[in-house]
Amino acid sequence: MHKINFKELILFENEDYIIINKPSGISTLDDRNEENYNIKVLAKNYWEDAQVCHRLDKETSGALAIAKNQAAYRSLAIQFEKREVQKIYHAVVDGVYNFQEKTVKLPILPLKKGIVCIDREKGKEAETLFNTLKAYRQHTLVECAPYTGRMHQIRIHLSVIKAPISGDEQYGGKPVFLSKIKRKFNLKKGSEEQPLMKRVALHAHSIGFKLLNGEEKKVTAPYPKDLTVLIKQLEKNI
Repeated sequence: MHKINFKELILFENEDYIIINKPSGISTLDDRNEENYNIKVLAKNYWEDAQVCHRLDKETSGALAIAKNQAAYRSLAIQFEKREVQKIYHAVVDGVYNFQEKTVKLPILPLKKGIVCIDREKGKEAETLFNTLKAYRQHTLVECAPYTGRMHQIRIHLSVIKAPISGDEQYGGKPVFLSKIKRKFNLKKGSEEQPLMKRVALHAHSIGFKLLNGEEKKVTAPYPKDLTVLIKQLEKNI
């Protein structure tokens, strides 16, 4: 994987916090398969006392908060605990839906192998709010607001309501091929078509929280290139 310039990822920075636009394909914290190359390590190289305040899946891009000191870390940890942090994700899902304030409240149980399932008896409570941003011909751009922070929460909750995230094969999503959405598509002979996005189409779009001085801060992370390309093609082929 190509080396990442941490400075270029920064969306907001003050004396207490750094908010970055995390690229996909890099773990937030230690990953057994990667020798010491993750966001935590990059952040510490940039700022010695840096502590990552929450995590995004390796494949997920977007807004990620890092504290520069213990007081900032503690403050955000309490806000997360009290569910006062507003996290908004954008996802492209398979199928056409008109979600209006649709709430999914289903308990999640982590299984071995890093996947989760819905388990009404043993699972931990989980709640997500969904709103349609734009419907296309075979897909929908959905705004997802998780009230809790369970692993793979948005992915499994969308899967359960029959709207799996495009490219999320673990939970029933299918990769998006241009040939499937473009009416007149010609693939060069002998070449194999690649999906428009080679990962789960999920992006942490914004994060809102209180700074140490009590001021409300909201930081928005622009879409990465792959998601921009996918949405552009969906727009073109409505």
